[in-house]
Amino acid sequence: MGKLSTHVLDTTQGKPGIGVVVELYAVTPGGRTLIKTVTTNRDGRVDTPLLEGDAMRAGRYELVFAAGDYFAAQGVTLPEPRFIDRVTLAFGIADPAQNYHVPLVVTPWSYSTYRGS
Repeated sequence: MGKLSTHVLDTTQGKPGIGVVVELYAVTPGGRTLIKTVTTNRDGRVDTPLLEGDAMRAGRYELVFAAGDYFAAQGVTLPEPRFIDRVTLAFGIADPAQNYHVPLVVTPWSYSTYRGS
């Protein structure tokens, strides 16, 4: 079976995003269901896979990163309202036997992602 993982890179400071709260949701026609809330570690990663084993299923998901709170905790001066606050990455898992790595590369003014393994 595959697994789902993530990490956060703060390109403003050129370092891992430590202490970022990340929420994982399953998305169905009936709405969103919170599966897990985690916080990134000293390497900007989560300690265990977000999904693995029987929990790794094909479907639509969202990762929501509390980026604005992270930058505020770093002492970054932010406008109110924040330009980048909660970053939502919507993605699909087509083959649960594969690994899906969905990172966030972020600044207070921009973000990007990609599918890794």
